[in-house]
Amino acid sequence: MATFPSIFSLTLLAAAATLGGCATISDTNQQLLTVHVISDNREIGGVGCVLSNDAGRWFTTAPGRVLVTTSKAPLAVHCSKPGAGTAREQFASRYGAMDMVGNVVTTAGVGYLVDRHSGAGFAYPENVTMLMYKPQAVAQNNLAGPDNVVW
Repeated sequence: MATFPSIFSLTLLAAAATLGGCATISDTNQQLLTVHVISDNREIGGVGCVLSNDAGRWFTTAPGRVLVTTSKAPLAVHCSKPGAGTAREQFASRYGAMDMVGNVVTTAGVGYLVDRHSGAGFAYPENVTMLMYKPQAVAQNNLAGPDNVVW
């Protein structure tokens, strides 16, 4: 008959092995992004930007930094400044290669399913550069649509 300490030790060892490659255990689902807005080949300041995904919504004034919650979903970014124009794009989320290897080796992919739910292990580009279009260019060419997926 096994004693309580040995059963407890085996349980802890099994849990560590199962979740060893899981980024939810070892990483955070928060990421600091830097947002820049470009118009006419120069950076514009004082531009209001809203970033959103299925985990939440965040606001920053570009150029600026913002802490977002990562997710498997794309990050939608909408920036505008009265008289200057608007910018709207989506940035795809990427899963880290080392997290994927760790999940396949240690958990046979189970850790990846946990990470998809928590958003850990996924990342957006650290520097988000938005191209701002003048209001008349947007109306004529439909340039800054929400379907523009970058990265």
